[in-house]
Amino acid sequence: MLKPVDFTETTQGVTGPMLVLSRHWNNPAQRAFKRAMDVAVSGFLLVCLSPLFVVLAVLVKLSSPGPVFYRWRVVGKHGRPFVGYKFRSMVTNADELKKQLEHLNEMHGPVFKLSEDPRITRVGRWLRRYSLDELPQLYNVLKGDMSLVGPRPPLVTEYARFTDYQKQKLAVRPGITCLWQVTGRNHISHFDEWVRLDLQYISEWSLALDLKILLRTAGAVFGATGK
Repeated sequence: MLKPVDFTETTQGVTGPMLVLSRHWNNPAQRAFKRAMDVAVSGFLLVCLSPLFVVLAVLVKLSSPGPVFYRWRVVGKHGRPFVGYKFRSMVTNADELKKQLEHLNEMHGPVFKLSEDPRITRVGRWLRRYSLDELPQLYNVLKGDMSLVGPRPPLVTEYARFTDYQKQKLAVRPGITCLWQVTGRNHISHFDEWVRLDLQYISEWSLALDLKILLRTAGAVFGATGK
C-alpha cells in the first residue's frame, strides 16, 4: 500500500528546492473553476470524439493481439494510486520486456524513457506521434483522478523510487498535459529537470497559465511532436 504524502508538513531529505504553492491554489473560486473546466471539456470531448474512439479502438485491435486499452497503474495527488487508461500502443508483454531495455534508458532518474522503443507497435507509434493514445485519460479527468493540466502522474513502480524532492510534484492533481510536455519534453534527459518544471507550474499556477499550456499542447499535437 502506498503511503499518501502530507505536503502540509516540512518535507524531510529534500534534495532540491522546497515546494512553493501559487497563491491562486488558496482561492476556492479559482479551484472550482478549474474543476468545472475539467468536467465540461472532458465530457464534451468524450461525446464529440466517440466516433474517433471507435476507429482508434479498431485500429489498435487489428494492429496486434491484446486489449484495446492499457490499464495504467499510476500515482496521483498526495501519493494516492489510481488506474488510468490509454489506447494500447505497445505489445502486450511490454512491462516484462522493459527489464531487458532498462540499460538503454534515456532519462536519468526513476522513470523510463526510450525514444526508439522496440515495444511500440506500428499503429502505436502513429498514435503517440499525435498523442491520440492519451485520449482515454479524458475519462480520468471526468472522474476526478486527473485534471486537463497538471504534473504527469508517475507509474506506481516509479513512485516507489522517488526522492522526497520528486514527490513534491504530487501536491496537486496530475494532468494530461503539463509544462514539461510543452517545454521540450523530447530534449529533457534528467528527471529532476522535469520535476523542476512541475514545481514551477505549481508555484506559478493560474487559470491563465492552464489556458496557455492547453493552447501550446494543441499546437504540439497538430505538429505531431509526440514520441
